[in-house]
Order: sequence, then structure tokens, then C-alpha cells
Amino acid sequence: MVTIDPVAPRGGRPRLPIAEVRWSTVLAPVLLGVIVVVAWETFVDQADIKPFILPAPSAIWDQVTANRESIVSGARVTGGNALWGMLGGALLGVVGAAVAGTFRFVDQMAAPVVAALAVIPIVALAPVLYSMFGAAVNSGRIIVAGISVAIPVYLNTLRGIRQVRAVHRDLMTAYAASPLQRIRAVTLPTATPYVFTGLRIASSLAVIAALIAEYFGGPIGGLGKSITSSAASSNYPLAWAYVTGAIGLGLLFYVVTLLAELWFSRHQPAP
Repeated sequence: MVTIDPVAPRGGRPRLPIAEVRWSTVLAPVLLGVIVVVAWETFVDQADIKPFILPAPSAIWDQVTANRESIVSGARVTGGNALWGMLGGALLGVVGAAVAGTFRFVDQMAAPVVAALAVIPIVALAPVLYSMFGAAVNSGRIIVAGISVAIPVYLNTLRGIRQVRAVHRDLMTAYAASPLQRIRAVTLPTATPYVFTGLRIASSLAVIAALIAEYFGGPIGGLGKSITSSAASSNYPLAWAYVTGAIGLGLLFYVVTLLAELWFSRHQPAP
């Protein structure tokens, strides 16, 4: 898992990247999306591509409007699993990184475990969890999403904790600061940008993991199950409509994470 360094001004601690966002950063991907959709529609129409190969965006949109209630309902199921998995995975990742950053032997013991979890394929993990917890409940899906979230959050948070300078640690020791005071005054302000970097990566992974986990059974109603059912019945425009709902759900998770990052960037204590 690759970690991403937040923006670091000269002579100060890292700033949250969201604080540097401009309108051009938002408009550029929107414009690119419009261009892709127009080119897609034109290509399908001019090349006479069959719907079972690649439906036109207009046909997909017709299915979205005709089945919006079903798509919204599926998004609630998948989004609920992804949300609970993200909350649990983020908490586990942050707490685990805090412990590993405090005790080096914990870091050394956890490293191979984290590496092993990072390479476990979801397609292999989901059926195993279904056999353990049962396919009739959402526990397996939530755990799959939680594991997918915990890894990037753990790695980025641990990287942020390691950025605390030794002189700051020594200063807290000289002031006889308690562990809680050290966390609030030094560790938290330094690690926060890295935590949100991990959360931004994990926000999309949570939705992807929940979707893939739905392919292997469990309660009917999620977007992943609806995609497979529609494709199995050869209703490919409808399957793409559910894919569109999944894309919207992933973007929603990402935007909410960005808004939370923006709020924290404005309320961070001055260094």
C-alpha cells in the first residue's frame, strides 16, 4: 500500500491537502466526464455497438430514471455495509497505528500481519466469512469492507505519527506532559493530514469491497447483487444503471470525506 504525503509548507507541519483545493480542481474532472460521456454516446451510435457489448449512456440513463427507487434502495444497503465497515476499519487503523507508533515491538509484530491482510483478495475472503457468520446477515460484508479500510488508514496514520520531530517529543518530556497532552499538542496535529489521506483512499475502497462481497451471496438488495442479477438476465443497460448507482455511492463517500477534511483543516489548532 502506497502512502501519500500531505502538503507541507516551509517551516511548519503538513497542511491538509483539501485546504489547497481550487475551483479548477473540481471543474477539470467534471469537464473530462462530460467529454467522455459525449464521446461514448457518439461512438456507440456511429459504430452500431450492440447493447450487450456496450450500452449507450442514454440507454443507461433511461434505466436509471425508470429504476431509481431500486437503485436508491440498493445504494442504502451497500452504503450501510460500506459505512459500518469504514467506521470500524478507520477506528481499528488509527488505534492500531497509535499503539504501533508508541511501542516499537508492536510495530514489528504487526508489520507481517498488515502485509498479509493487504494482499488477501476479497473474492477469497468473502466466501470464507459467509461460511463463518452465515450468508443471511451483513456481518461478512462489513468485515470485508472494514479490512479494506483498516490497511490504508493504519499505514498512513503510522507514517504521520513517525513525522513527529524528536525535539517536540523532548519538549513535551521537559514539560512533564502526560501521554494525553502529548497526543493533543504534538501527535494529533502532525498526524491528522496523514489520517485523512488514508481515509480518502479508504472511502472508495470501502464501497468497492462491499460491492464485491455482495457478488458471493447474502441478503438480496445491494447494488452488487443487483448488478449480477441484471447481467445474468442479459439486461445490460440495467446492470450499467446499477453500476452508475455504485459510482455515485463511491463519489458520495469520497466527497463526504473531503468535507470532513475541510472542516478539520479550518479548525486545526495553530502550530
